[in-house]
Amino acid sequence: MKLKKIADIFKALSHPHRLALFLKLSKCCEKNNCDEATCSRICVGELGKGLGISPSTLSHHLKELTRAGLISTRKSGQNIECWVAETTLNDLSLFFIQAKQLKP
Repeated sequence: MKLKKIADIFKALSHPHRLALFLKLSKCCEKNNCDEATCSRICVGELGKGLGISPSTLSHHLKELTRAGLISTRKSGQNIECWVAETTLNDLSLFFIQAKQLKP
């Protein structure tokens, strides 16, 4: 993974609301509490609850997380579902594992 891509991910996560959204998404569905069809997906309206931010601000933060490749979204009827992009998590894990070998 290129350092620019990693820097974009860290930049997206550097805002407290985006970090909170990402963490909430990553925990939204425990494997024991859902079926495979709905696991790890949450509707945008549900995701914003309890964060104290306006819908337009929520939309902006989700756009930034999507741009960085951290989450994916899909329109489902009148709702928008979002979930953590697992390939990005795998890339980040690999980045940290290989961090000692990377050159700045």
